[in-house]
Amino acid sequence: MRRRRRVIVIITSILVAIVVIGTAAYGYVRYRYDQIQQLNVNGLNSATSSSQPENILLVGDNSRCTLTKYSSFYKTHKQNFGSCSQVGGGRSDVTMILHVNPAQHQAYLLSIPRDLWLPMPGGNGLQLRVDDSLNAAETSYLHLPFGPTLLVKAIEQDLGIPINHYVELNFYTFEQVVNTLGGVTIDFPTKLVDHYSGLNITHPGCQHLNGSQALALVRARHLYYYDPATGSWNYDGTGDLGRIQRTHIFLRVLATQVKSSALSNPLQANALLGSVIPSLKVDKGFTLSSMVSLALAFQHVNPAAIPSATLPVIIPSSPFRDNANPSNYQAPGSIVLPFQPQDLKLVTTFLGSSAPQYAKISPHSVSLSVLNGSGVSGQAATTAAQFTRLGFRVVSTGNATYAGTDSETVVSYKPGDLAQAEKVLSEISGQAIMAEGSANQGADIVVTTGSTFSIAAPATAASSPATATSSSSPPATGTAGSSGASQATPAASVAQTAANGLWTATHQAPWWDPKACPAK
Repeated sequence: MRRRRRVIVIITSILVAIVVIGTAAYGYVRYRYDQIQQLNVNGLNSATSSSQPENILLVGDNSRCTLTKYSSFYKTHKQNFGSCSQVGGGRSDVTMILHVNPAQHQAYLLSIPRDLWLPMPGGNGLQLRVDDSLNAAETSYLHLPFGPTLLVKAIEQDLGIPINHYVELNFYTFEQVVNTLGGVTIDFPTKLVDHYSGLNITHPGCQHLNGSQALALVRARHLYYYDPATGSWNYDGTGDLGRIQRTHIFLRVLATQVKSSALSNPLQANALLGSVIPSLKVDKGFTLSSMVSLALAFQHVNPAAIPSATLPVIIPSSPFRDNANPSNYQAPGSIVLPFQPQDLKLVTTFLGSSAPQYAKISPHSVSLSVLNGSGVSGQAATTAAQFTRLGFRVVSTGNATYAGTDSETVVSYKPGDLAQAEKVLSEISGQAIMAEGSANQGADIVVTTGSTFSIAAPATAASSPATATSSSSPPATGTAGSSGASQATPAASVAQTAANGLWTATHQAPWWDPKACPAK
């Protein structure tokens, strides 16, 4: 009897301890969750269950106001940042989508270049960089509801990527995370300098970066590298696209360090949460149970091994001039344009779909209107004829406002007809993008032609050359040009454009970019 009582006492004590520890653990998690700022973000897709794949939009807000108040990095390099009053609002300096599949314990990371030129939802044809859609300071003169909701809608409507949750951090938080970890060690093959971001790597090899130095690295878009073979400094020239690659490299190193040190040290884990959570912003639908479910599903996944890619884009080699809006001038390299079919194929792969929804759409079920936005004579008619040969029902053709010397073909669709738009987009090669149009537009899909594109040939006549034409110097009248306009075979134009400026998802980082140090 004494032995039984002893066993009962021991078991009871263990159960009480488990309850107490469990309650304390839940209380701690609840306390930390309640510190997160929750935002109203409209347009998000609701997952049917916790085991379904989800897309989480990860945003790095470049607000100067936060830096002005807190960041030691800003205090050192503020001459290169601009003040809170000079650079109003905050843009999505980093825009990434994390695709998670809890059932298969798989995750993928897709970066969207901040300078990607996209139609703004509800903007009646207005196009801006994707990072501008977050900037509330622009609402006063462009009269659109800039902020997280507009950014989410732009990605969903223009790129066809459904977003389930929204997560936002700022520069200061990034700096604090690195400092809380005691810094991060990175291997630099050579000396690097970026006078705009403040980066100054004075010698090659593995070296320890504090939060300020790490922030300077991931913000570097005007990079110079030292070539020891020639003894000269050279301009990197990859701009934001090179910065994305360096950010991916850095995040892998950072994730490895978090997993190996912070997650095995309760005190450091608490300090890390304390540096992140007060500035963390999430949508209100991202509940505590959702976060815990994801954490449990991916607790054994190596974050440094998560595959990453960047959306393929074209880098225009000449200044961007929109003659329909003369004030809209962009210097060479200041914007990038979407490029098909690479973009649509990567998005389909990223979403884990081997049989996308648009594959089920019959061309004959889709009505089309084709508008000439390039100013090339007869382009709407020839493009309409090509779509007709592919089986689409073309109901009208006409002219649109001249779209500019280097412009995108826009596939505008009625609300709810995204799959139909993707079906049309899948037949276009070159600079092309989708946009949600009006429910009252004259056809399911309105295609407004741009400067460089081609239409696929029918499968039964694969050898027939495409006949739509594009012009490198269309007239500035805003209407269809004369038959004497300079024309080129679009398939050749598209191929040449791709050869000159296509930045693909598989671009390898150049030898001078940093990398992870060899494991000890």
